[in-house]
Amino acid sequence: MASASRTPLPQDPAPPLRRNRSFTVFWLGQALSVLGGSITYLALPLLVLDATGSIVRMGLLTVVMGATGIVTGLFAGYVVDRTDRRRLMVACDLGRALLLGAVPFVWLAGPRLWLLYVLTAAVTVLKTLFDVAYVTSVPALVRREDLAAANARLMGTFAVGTLFGPVAAGLVTAGVGAAWALAVDGATFLVSAISLRWVAFGPAPERTGPGGGGSVGGGSGREGARGRLREVFTTGFAFLWGHRLLRPLTVLLTLLTFLTMGATDLLVFRLQEDLGRDAAVVGLVVAVSGLGVVAASACAARLQRAFGFGPCWLGAVALIGAAVAVTGTSASVPVIAAAAAVFMFGMTLGGVSSMTLRQEVTPEPLLGRVTSAFWTVHNAAGPIGAAVLTLCAGRWGVTPVSLAGGVFCLLIAATGLLTPLRSARSGGPPAPPAAAGPGPGAARPAGADTGGVGGAKQT
Repeated sequence: MASASRTPLPQDPAPPLRRNRSFTVFWLGQALSVLGGSITYLALPLLVLDATGSIVRMGLLTVVMGATGIVTGLFAGYVVDRTDRRRLMVACDLGRALLLGAVPFVWLAGPRLWLLYVLTAAVTVLKTLFDVAYVTSVPALVRREDLAAANARLMGTFAVGTLFGPVAAGLVTAGVGAAWALAVDGATFLVSAISLRWVAFGPAPERTGPGGGGSVGGGSGREGARGRLREVFTTGFAFLWGHRLLRPLTVLLTLLTFLTMGATDLLVFRLQEDLGRDAAVVGLVVAVSGLGVVAASACAARLQRAFGFGPCWLGAVALIGAAVAVTGTSASVPVIAAAAAVFMFGMTLGGVSSMTLRQEVTPEPLLGRVTSAFWTVHNAAGPIGAAVLTLCAGRWGVTPVSLAGGVFCLLIAATGLLTPLRSARSGGPPAPPAAAGPGPGAARPAGADTGGVGGAKQT
């Protein structure tokens, strides 16, 4: 009886994807939320730029977002692995609905930039918790052989958002202001919370021993709290570092995130300040970039079957580099839009590939902590990169910074050819949960001889 109330493990029987009602409700319920998230993705930097006219201030918003995500990532996996994931996602959606819905009413009294940074930090905490729960729930809903197709379908909902969200953000911003665009996003999170009520997630399975729940280190008070905090991060990180594919992937993705977290700021500044285009044009360009997400979502599973994980991920990085260079050097809006689509194709293909690999090789009881550690490590470079990119762009211009960024990405792809990623096709079966706990055995988990970037969601 108890097993009926928990989240099903990956080995539990699940219907084929096309007949999987629970996954379909989960998938469609997030589509509107992703649409709203894409509105915020554009409306937030526009709101700051309208109020200050400064790319540095706009970049600072990205830094706050990235830094908060890193701090939250230290404990997000621990929370997700020990919480009813459905209830956690509902709570995060309701919190974001309330915070974003309040923005236009606060803004009526005049711009308060410091308050916007505080709100961004709070929303990012909720987003990080939600995203870890979101990604780690997928293996509990679908069969192992359907993971790549399910992840591609979820990326397809992101495609819908990137196609229509920026258009809506541009129109709403041009009409009534960016603050009301954020309120629209808040409304979509409310709908998302309601839809999740029909997804039958139970509480996370009970954890015991070093890889699971219970007291860590047998201490109490401050000592016990420090032990639990160490366990939150080190358990997931030990699994990442002990895996011959996840280790180089984490290192290279950390370098890639140094560039990609600030790429949107460069695009917005290039269009609006360098080329003198208005918010509606910016929204249209970002919307066209969604075509790249659509294309990658449609073919990611087939590409992985044909070429394997490694070639797909490294090829995606090379495409990202080429797109960044073109975006910063062309003065043609159609060419920039096409380059943005290529950028998003690479981001989506890379995201599906890394997420599927991580889900394939990680034991279910550790998936939250491994996902959280993965995101925390590679996102650590993001705020620094965003600050460096925007400061350099403010001093020397977007064009030289974009060219340097493109070369940087190509060097990352070339470095990957010297690692096991070069010929990796898949991750293989997941390691037994006991092998991934802290201690000497964690450095080389079983299954390590065989086997994440995103746009709006890091994967």
